[in-house]
Amino acid sequence: MNLDAIKNCPVDNTFKIIGKKFTIHIIRNMAMRDHTRFNQFLDHIEEINPKTLSARLKEMERAGLISRDVYDEIPIRVEYHLTNKGKDLQGILLQMAAFSMKHYPKQVFKDGKSRTVKQVFNIPSPKLN
Repeated sequence: MNLDAIKNCPVDNTFKIIGKKFTIHIIRNMAMRDHTRFNQFLDHIEEINPKTLSARLKEMERAGLISRDVYDEIPIRVEYHLTNKGKDLQGILLQMAAFSMKHYPKQVFKDGKSRTVKQVFNIPSPKLN
C-alpha cells in the first residue's frame, strides 16, 4: 500500500461526515429500525430536538447520504431514505454494534451477556479481528 498517495486520513474524513452529534443515530434508525419520518427520529433518539434534527437531516442530504421524498397529501408527508452512499455506512454501524456486544455486554445488555449481531438484528455478524 502506498501511503504517500493519501492526502487526508480516510478515518478522519469519514468522521467529519458522520461524527456530528446525532448523525450516526439518525443513520442507525434508518438502517436498523426502518425509521423514515421526522417524528419517528424525535421519538426514538434521546435528547435530540427538532432544530438539531432538521439541521442534521439537511447536512446529510447535502452530503448525499439520504434523500428526502415529499408526498402531496394533507397533511404533507415527508420521508427520508438512505441513498446507496448512506447504505454503505451500514457495515460500519454493524461493526460498531458487534464490537460493543462482544467486548462490553454489561453496558449493552440488561443481563450483561454477550450476543452476536445475528442474534440481535437477525443479520450475519461482521468479521471482527
